Amino acid sequence: MTKKENRTITEEEFYVQRSEKLSMLRKQGKEIYPHKFNVTHSIGEVSKKYADLASGDMTSDDVHVAGRLIGIRGQGRMNFLKMLSDGEQIQIVYVADSEEKKTLFSNLRRGDILGVSGKIGCSKTGELSIFAYNIEVLAPCVRTLPVEYFGIKDSELIYRNRYLDLLMNEESRNRFITRTRIIQFLRRFLDDRQFLEVETPMMNLIPGGAAANPFITHHNELKMDLYLRISPELYLKKLVVGGMDRVYEIGRVFRNEGIDLTHNPEFTSCEFYMAYADYNDLIVMTEELLHEMVKSVNNGVKVEYHPMKRECRPDKVVIDFARPFRRIDMLEELSAKLGIELNGENLESKEKELIEICEKNGIKVDEPRTLSRVLDKLVGHFIEPECINPTFIINHPIVMSPLAKKHRSKPGLTERFELFINGKEIVNAYTELNDPFDQRERFQKQVEEHDAGDSEAMLMDESFCVALEYGLAPTAGWGIGLDRLAMFLTNAANIKDVLFFPAMKPDN
Repeated sequence: MTKKENRTITEEEFYVQRSEKLSMLRKQGKEIYPHKFNVTHSIGEVSKKYADLASGDMTSDDVHVAGRLIGIRGQGRMNFLKMLSDGEQIQIVYVADSEEKKTLFSNLRRGDILGVSGKIGCSKTGELSIFAYNIEVLAPCVRTLPVEYFGIKDSELIYRNRYLDLLMNEESRNRFITRTRIIQFLRRFLDDRQFLEVETPMMNLIPGGAAANPFITHHNELKMDLYLRISPELYLKKLVVGGMDRVYEIGRVFRNEGIDLTHNPEFTSCEFYMAYADYNDLIVMTEELLHEMVKSVNNGVKVEYHPMKRECRPDKVVIDFARPFRRIDMLEELSAKLGIELNGENLESKEKELIEICEKNGIKVDEPRTLSRVLDKLVGHFIEPECINPTFIINHPIVMSPLAKKHRSKPGLTERFELFINGKEIVNAYTELNDPFDQRERFQKQVEEHDAGDSEAMLMDESFCVALEYGLAPTAGWGIGLDRLAMFLTNAANIKDVLFFPAMKPDN
């Protein structure tokens, strides 16, 4: 750290001094922010190509590399710099054998982005190095670059200054690389099965496709309020009606709800719809996808999940993605847990008893206490925490599944499943309801619940019902929350750790 009067200067003092120095150089006609530097090799390419050089070896190969200066060590004429780019580091050896070079070296600061031209060699200590004959500052760093970012106590600073986190924290950088690999694998998996990637509107007249509170925006030209989408489901099924038998979309969805370790107001999902398939087909596909994805990303089907973060310190769990995944019939398991007989035909008659069970066990159910909400809370309390390894909870009641097709052999239930990992929902899928008459009735019941105070209930979507009247082939639909999946595959305790720029309160 730069010293002044035998004390460490503050960040603000450094900023003022650095700004004044750069201003002086600019007045002298120096180009502080050049337009371009011709890079011939990345640091990674240099490291790989010349890895076999022995101590003292020197090549005649010229290279031009660029990156961020993260370390400076001077020994008179002989100076050593450490440069970082794309997660790779290399040593730069710079001999300041002229006044011009001494001046340049004296003006370098940690964090500066440099262009370096030089020869490849191996130092006497055995470190691969670029012996520079020219260094050009491409973008000076005007702020103080942290020495060790792990030392920051307030994790919110990491989320607010993600660029610094990525620069200083290799674990964080690798986590986001893994996230990208997860999405790339998913895209290849679907493309290989003849799915077509599509895009649907982000702003909707009706917030359909899921039970959630929407964000509202306003369109000035149309003079009307619109909703940010909570799911692309209804649009994607319209495309299947239009003869596009296999479609998927990877993108952002928005839900105006709480923020916690596994929830963010905007998150990334993938939904796909497959004509002439049912939820049994999707169970097999889900097992295959996640089993192969984890092998590809994690080099094995077992994942140790033990995130050591300030917000959460859970016991280590081993999540096994070996096939087949466990299957739990929702009402059969709930009956066993509660000691009462539940089935798709007697749920309404048991509603009062189920509410009493919630009260007895301290399970809070927000008003209005609809049967759907009560069942969801009971499943969340008694069943979901036991789903550590990937587990399918199957055959949800109709009251919980307004867009799912009725079960072909179990009255009152639907052909739906949710996949849970470590107690958290990752996938939701079902055989799609393609009966427009049944769909209208389901929407109407949702409207009644919405009018009774359930802000998450769906609204009537007449345009979707009209589309169904043209005929939707037997279809299965599937959706996955990619941020939560990335959490488990990267050992992240907080969903903010796998979002480049998570939602944050203003930094006042």
